[in-house]
Amino acid sequence: MESTEMEKEKAFITVEIIEYVANSVVIKTILKKSTGNISVMSVDTGEGLTEKTTPFDTFAQVIDGKVELVIGENLHLLNTGDSIIIPAHTPNHVKPDGRFKMILTVIKSGYE
Repeated sequence: MESTEMEKEKAFITVEIIEYVANSVVIKTILKKSTGNISVMSVDTGEGLTEKTTPFDTFAQVIDGKVELVIGENLHLLNTGDSIIIPAHTPNHVKPDGRFKMILTVIKSGYE
């Protein structure tokens, strides 16, 4: 079975493991376990993400560009280096505002 995770014990620069693709959203899995996952995404200019709600808190960190992230009713403007925690059970989505790359970390606590 082929693994979708990054190779273990091999150093990498996160912002360089994923490229921008014209008119696309690209997601690459860094680590995926039953207890949670870490992924990195690139979003091209003009692209957004549909609203979603997850049962677990999500840690999001912008590693390139800027993003307008709507959590519940609140708009958050995040730039390279900024991070935010998206609360469990809260609708959220990305508004198109130029291209960006972001790391998303979800830890499944098992009791939510």
